[in-house]
Amino acid sequence: MSGTQFFLSSARIFFLGLVTFFLVNSPAILLAADEVVKGADKPWWFWPLALLVVTFFMGIVAVLGGVGGGVLYVPIIGGFFPFHLDFVRGAGLLVALSGALAAGPGLLKLNLASLRLSLPVALIASASAIVGAMMGLALPQNVIQTLLGATILGIVVIMFTAKKSDYPDVPQADKLSSALRICGIYTDAGTGKQVDWKIHRTPIGLAMFVLIGILAGMFGLGAGWANVPVLNLLMGAPLKISVATSKFLLSITDTSAAWIYLHQGCVIPMMVVPSLIGIMLGSFVGVRILKVAKPTFIKWMVIGLLLFSGLKSFTKGLGLPFIF
Repeated sequence: MSGTQFFLSSARIFFLGLVTFFLVNSPAILLAADEVVKGADKPWWFWPLALLVVTFFMGIVAVLGGVGGGVLYVPIIGGFFPFHLDFVRGAGLLVALSGALAAGPGLLKLNLASLRLSLPVALIASASAIVGAMMGLALPQNVIQTLLGATILGIVVIMFTAKKSDYPDVPQADKLSSALRICGIYTDAGTGKQVDWKIHRTPIGLAMFVLIGILAGMFGLGAGWANVPVLNLLMGAPLKISVATSKFLLSITDTSAAWIYLHQGCVIPMMVVPSLIGIMLGSFVGVRILKVAKPTFIKWMVIGLLLFSGLKSFTKGLGLPFIF
C-alpha cells in the first residue's frame, strides 16, 4: 500500500468514527445546540451559513500559509460569532483536521509533502497533543486565549526577522536525519528550479515538536502556526516543503487531540458540518494555487495570517477591544 492510499484509508476510518459518534450521541448534541447561540439576535440558520462562507476562504489561505484552519478558526469565530469558546475549540480542531485531509493527497502527489519528514514528527506531536488537550479543557478561557495570542505573535517575530527562509542553507545533514533518510528533490513550479533539500538540527527539532503538540492540544487548534517555523527556520527544510509537510502533519497530530474534545462533548453538528464543508472546498482551491505560488508570497501570507489571528486572541484574552 502506497503512502497516499494509507493516508486516504486513515481519513475514511476517522470520518466513519466521527459520523458514528454523532449518531450515537445525537439527542445530547441537539440539546447542546440550543445553548450554543443563546442570546444571539440572528436566526439559527444564519450562523451555519456564515460559517460556510467564512471557512471556505479560510481553507484557501490556510493551505497557502501552511497553517491549519483551526489557528484562524478559533480566534476569528470565537471573537466574531456568538459561540461558547469550548465549542469553538472543539470545532477548530476538526476544521484543521478536515482541511489537512482534503489537501494531503494533492500535496503528496505534487511531491511537496514529505512522508519521511512527517512520520517521526507526527509520532512525537500526536502523543503530546493528548496531554495538551486535557490541560486545555482544565484551564480558564481567558488564560488560553492570552497564551495562544502571545505564542503566535512570538512566531511572527521570528519569521519576520529571519533572513533565510525560502531555500535555507543546510551545509550538511546531521546523523539522525541521514539515518532516517530525510531528504528529497522537488521542482518548484513557480520558478522552474530543481531543489535538492536536506535537514539538520533534527534532535532539537523533534524536541520542539513535544511543546508544539502540547500547545496545539491545549488551544484546540492545529499546529501549522508552529510547524512551519520549526521545519523551515530551525531544521532547514525549504519553505514549500515546510508548508506542505505541515499541512499533511495536521491530519495525523490533530486526530489525537480531536478525540479528547469529542469525548468531552465539545463538538456539535451545527458548527462542525458547515465549517468542514467550507474548509475542505477551500483547501482544494488552495492546493491548486500553492503549486504555482511564489515562495516569497507564501512567506508573507504566513506572517500576515499569524499576525492577525495572534492579535485577535491576545486582545480577546485580556478583554481589550480589537481595532482591526
